[in-house]
Amino acid sequence: MYHLFITGVGTGVGKTLVTTILCHQLRAARRAVWAVKPVVSGFDDRDPESDPLLILRSLGVDPSPERVASISPWRFAAPLSPHEAARREGRRVTIDEIRWFCDRPAGTPGPSSIVLIEGAGGVMSPVAVDGTCVNLMYEIGASVLLVTGTYLGAISHTLTAISALESHEIGIDALVVSESSESVGLAATVEALRHYASRRLPILTLPRLAGSPEDRWRSAPPLIDFVPEFDHD
Repeated sequence: MYHLFITGVGTGVGKTLVTTILCHQLRAARRAVWAVKPVVSGFDDRDPESDPLLILRSLGVDPSPERVASISPWRFAAPLSPHEAARREGRRVTIDEIRWFCDRPAGTPGPSSIVLIEGAGGVMSPVAVDGTCVNLMYEIGASVLLVTGTYLGAISHTLTAISALESHEIGIDALVVSESSESVGLAATVEALRHYASRRLPILTLPRLAGSPEDRWRSAPPLIDFVPEFDHD
């Protein structure tokens, strides 16, 4: 089983968009894939485009409360860091609980599946009472896909996130640069990151996409080339 952790340099950079594109493209390539977002804050069960619902739709699964719970067991209403959102509800979650859930989540097609794990917030966001997202990634031992944007400040945030991952001995399989709504330029951002980040780091570009979520999944450029092809039928 191949675990790929999708993290970001911060909130709102496009992690869920990238996760759903990967689900759509891997399914189109006839590869066994499942996806989870264990911890979600700012969750509203009346929102038809919440992150868990979008993930389920990209997997070809009809959303239901039970399905949502199966891929996102820790859902909090407040749009805050998960540890604070959980505290306000009198709840708590630990890194070990999340790691155990991610090892083999319910719904995974089989032992040769690709399991996508979408993080909450950025690399250093507190996701549990005893750790941040980077601690969770380390404990899971998954491959890592880092998502960034093209807003002013994205270069600094990206280099800081890379440094944080490297300081925890976490390798990065690829970087996705997703064009922001207020962009300083996709090409310029990529050029700067190629110059200042590791030259060996694969960089994938994702231009701004329009339309419904399904339209965006279908029109996105290929993002799955770096995923190992060990599960062909």
